[in-house]
Amino acid sequence: MGYAQLVIGPAGSGKSTYCSSLYHHCETLGRSINIVNLDPAAENFDYPVAMDIRELISLDDVMEELGLGPNGGLMYCMEHLEENLDDWLTEELDNYLDDDYLVFDCPGQIELFSHVPVLRNFVEHLKRKNFNVCAVYLLDSQFITDVTKFISGCMASLSAMVQLELPHVNILSKMDLVTNKRDVENYLDPEPRLLLSELNERMAPRFKKLNKSLIELVDEYSMVSFIPLDLRKESSVQYVLAQIDNCIQYGEDADVKIRDFDPEDDE
Repeated sequence: MGYAQLVIGPAGSGKSTYCSSLYHHCETLGRSINIVNLDPAAENFDYPVAMDIRELISLDDVMEELGLGPNGGLMYCMEHLEENLDDWLTEELDNYLDDDYLVFDCPGQIELFSHVPVLRNFVEHLKRKNFNVCAVYLLDSQFITDVTKFISGCMASLSAMVQLELPHVNILSKMDLVTNKRDVENYLDPEPRLLLSELNERMAPRFKKLNKSLIELVDEYSMVSFIPLDLRKESSVQYVLAQIDNCIQYGEDADVKIRDFDPEDDE
């Protein structure tokens, strides 16, 4: 069985930086992980790229040949990837052993994990190849300064969770940029009633019913729970990795491979 993280989130939320920090952290521990680039627009990497979508299709070529803009070109590239799951991706995955750990660095276009089925079909293909997969949703810590932005981020994360149907870990990234750490605690595992009260204060009275429905939806799915990630602290990276490993059951079968029986028990 293989293991995989699908790293998603809005553009600029720190996905590639997270992947880089995770790689170097595991390298320090002597643990092997493989980072896969699924962003056809990416250019520079701070980690070795194990698999690269640009070997399949180039965004620059698509924009030049088809006359598409950056967003339309990227969507075309991802749909092309979807069409080649049984060919290119299968051939690439065959290079990895059962216990290998892959981290997929995805583009930031929200359409990909909200309503377009590309990533959902990609995940289903990984499952057919016997991978345990976890979605890792990164949200920029700037969203914790404003309750309206926070609820918007929650809705986007919830949309991804429903669309992908995967174990889901939500991370507040760029915590090193947060000046008032006390404000963070109010949003890591917030009380729905407090969120609703703050939301009603910020918005016009006519939105009270909508606000109540939004908070109830978030609370019903038990989605309002974030793990803070400060990349300056190895302990923070290790805690996040441990939570994800637990979701995909990484390492749970390692102990049973050593011995099938103890000969001394037969005496």
